[in-house]
Amino acid sequence: MATPSSPFSFLDGLFERIGSRIQPPAWAVHEIQHRAVLFLNHVLQQEPEAQQRLVRQKGRVVQFEWRFVSMRLVATPAGLLDLAPEGAIPELTLMVVDASPLDIARSTLRGDKPTVRIVGDVQLAAEVNWLVDHVRWDVEDDLARVIGDVPAHTVAGVARKVAAAVRQFASGKPGQPGSGGASAE
Repeated sequence: MATPSSPFSFLDGLFERIGSRIQPPAWAVHEIQHRAVLFLNHVLQQEPEAQQRLVRQKGRVVQFEWRFVSMRLVATPAGLLDLAPEGAIPELTLMVVDASPLDIARSTLRGDKPTVRIVGDVQLAAEVNWLVDHVRWDVEDDLARVIGDVPAHTVAGVARKVAAAVRQFASGKPGQPGSGGASAE
């Protein structure tokens, strides 16, 4: 009997084929990277301790790689991030091992980090790991600036409940309320 597979397994091959054939123009990649840096800096500005840690790493370059995507970031004297200058040599390279975006999404929904191969400075890797573990985007605060405190709190509460339900579903633990499995009584 054949082992059942995900109904979305065809997407893995599709992502691979598209990524190997279609490359966005350099200007688009550069613009997307700039937008990502702006977002990361917005999140970092909400965490003073994270900025203090980055100040201690100023000028150090970290390269992130996943499949055909690569980005080099440098810590600034202000405790923020910027795109590293062309030709900058990274002191730390972080390569996401999981090739499938679906596997990464699945592990993220379970609350796990994707598998990463680390090459370079161990101390800098520890600082990056601290940032990943402790810095979170305060979506509710940003939403409150747009729609007000009470509606933002309500929307965030609903989103937290939905996220918890999706995490529970993705973990596949039967017998827990809302997991869709049979419960033992």
